[in-house]
Amino acid sequence: MRRLIALLLLPAAFAACGERDDPASSGSAPRTERLDLVLDYFPNADHAGIYAAIDSGAFEEAQLDVRPQAPPDPSAPLKLLASGRSDLAISYEPEVLLARDKGLKVVAIGALVQTPLTSIISLGDKPVRRAEDLDGKTVGTAGIPYQDAYLKAILENAGVAEYAVKKVNVGFNLTSSMLSGRVDATLGSFWNYEGVDLERRRRKPEILRVEELGVPTYNELVVVAREEDARKRGAFLRRFLLGLSKGHQTLREDPEAGIKPLLDANRDLEPGLQRAVVEATLPVFFPEDEKRPFGWMDTGEWQAYGRWMVENDLLEGREDPARALTTEFLPGEGPRPDTR
Repeated sequence: MRRLIALLLLPAAFAACGERDDPASSGSAPRTERLDLVLDYFPNADHAGIYAAIDSGAFEEAQLDVRPQAPPDPSAPLKLLASGRSDLAISYEPEVLLARDKGLKVVAIGALVQTPLTSIISLGDKPVRRAEDLDGKTVGTAGIPYQDAYLKAILENAGVAEYAVKKVNVGFNLTSSMLSGRVDATLGSFWNYEGVDLERRRRKPEILRVEELGVPTYNELVVVAREEDARKRGAFLRRFLLGLSKGHQTLREDPEAGIKPLLDANRDLEPGLQRAVVEATLPVFFPEDEKRPFGWMDTGEWQAYGRWMVENDLLEGREDPARALTTEFLPGEGPRPDTR
């Protein structure tokens, strides 16, 4: 799930990626509306583009008053969204699929982080440099079912028997359990956050990304809306994503444009770490294919990941995972047939 496990806690660019005029950029935009956005956890470097959009005036230009808020706990964002207590939420692709499997009427409308961030991280004299090195090791996890399934898939792909690895649920204490020597490696920390933090502390972490070890790729962080709003408030969602796109373009051109307002929003953050994390994360805020708009989500990848969750008994598999997302509100994209 992310560092929250370990820490607990384009005007021109837009025009280049779109193929048609976007209503959100026209002079007929509605009056300024408040938009409550519940984050996946406390404000941090993963949200720098959001704060760049606020501080630069990109959301104001889209006639939105965007107000980010931290949830009371990591499991709350989609529940708050579904209950109507926020307009949008930041969450994770697997969490969206799990929520829909339980009947919550939510849908991903854009990817904030394109690739998995979840990793296996190890320290010490005998680090885990490849999955086969997990044989005989003690691995700390946060006890999240789909991440436990990641470990199972990784071991199977590497030809390592499950019984040859001792799994320990360390909760949110992933980094400290490594530093104390309680575990040899952890699965659940983020390469862009804990990994960067450990590198800055000169602990020489060995980092293996789960999508390179047998886990299907997925969008780590996504923007989520209620299905009802996706049907009835398309212009509202489109304006948000347009502003968010411009905010990330501003961040790419000048990281300080997002870091400064982020630090103002969360004074508990260590500035040097946040700058380093933003620098590491910038590439995965944007699709690899530059012809795709900011926030792009690949339907085939969602289907493959959803099938994997079904095969690992994480989902009932009662619906096509493609119904959990829509790209019609992304900058330059037009309406798509409603498959929900």
